Amino acid sequence: MANILKINSVMPQQRLIKVAAMAIKRGGTVIFPTETVYGLGANAYNAEAVLKVFKAKGRPTDNPLIVHIADLHQLYDVAIDVPQVIKSKLHIVWPGPLTFVLKKKENIPY
Repeated sequence: MANILKINSVMPQQRLIKVAAMAIKRGGTVIFPTETVYGLGANAYNAEAVLKVFKAKGRPTDNPLIVHIADLHQLYDVAIDVPQVIKSKLHIVWPGPLTFVLKKKENIPY
């Protein structure tokens, strides 16, 4: 069942954010706006949830998805062999939108 939650971008309603977070925790997917497009998100650690994203997008599983993280500690949970140059740049630009292509850890299913 699909729910539409209209979250105020200036004053986000914590209750609605918790509803979306619970959907992700339960293996569901969420759609969210980014700076340029809408994203389709799921728990990157949950193989079944990630497969739902691939299926919804009609995307082959050998075409990797983006994993969004909130802080440097999460980077080490999802990626290996993080170059020093990237580590040094993160402190300059975070928080903010930034993309790096890195090797995933085995705990990331796809």
